[in-house]
Amino acid sequence: MPIVIAASNSTALVGANPGIGFMINSTGDAQADTAVALFKSAGVKSIAIVHMGEAYSEDLASISKQKWEAAGNKVVAYEVVNKGEQDFSSLVTTIKSKKPDAVFWTAYYAEGALLIKQLRQGGYRGTIAIGDGSNSPKLIEIAGKAAEGVYCFSNPTVDYLPAAKTFAIDFKAKYDVAPGPYSTLSYDGMKLLADAVKRAGSFDADAIKKALKATDNYEGIAGPISFTDKLTLARSNFVTLQVKDQKWKLHQ
Repeated sequence: MPIVIAASNSTALVGANPGIGFMINSTGDAQADTAVALFKSAGVKSIAIVHMGEAYSEDLASISKQKWEAAGNKVVAYEVVNKGEQDFSSLVTTIKSKKPDAVFWTAYYAEGALLIKQLRQGGYRGTIAIGDGSNSPKLIEIAGKAAEGVYCFSNPTVDYLPAAKTFAIDFKAKYDVAPGPYSTLSYDGMKLLADAVKRAGSFDADAIKKALKATDNYEGIAGPISFTDKLTLARSNFVTLQVKDQKWKLHQ
């Protein structure tokens, strides 16, 4: 049975259930490339990477480490924390002692916001960046002023997609809440699947898989969709955001 995967982007999914899972969100490889490009443009030479030990954040951390070092740069600290952890004082001490130009948090916003807050309270003044798992207004809410200037490598969201303006207005009118960070991809995934069924001319699983594989620049509101031979998105859809005046803004 074909599955359109709208949000999950761990490279552990690539090749799992071959020929079945169609990923419309770019994988960790593309996110790591986005991170490396941002760090280079910011003049960063050394980084500390912190993950949470589960599949998604460890995958992103590992790939980022490999790509950063392959580019001739240094990873001076590679740390793991536990889910639900709240006191990062020893980690802050370790990171400060290593003097990285930047800290890259690859896990989720609840713990990430606390780490950011404690890094700034502890006197760390270098660049801080986070992965897409922390892309939430709640990170800013929890971290407060400490979040100012933090970078986020994000999947495309309604705020930065011209094609999604009408979608956002209609969504808010119908549900009385703003669309979430993966709403556009979820919407595109459902529409893509419907389009594949139409092109297949039936609900036969093999026919739908064949139609999905043949997808050629299907125009979603988050951008065009085509697949590689590994059924991953054929382009990178990551953008870089930055907290300015306590709001996520597109980094230029």
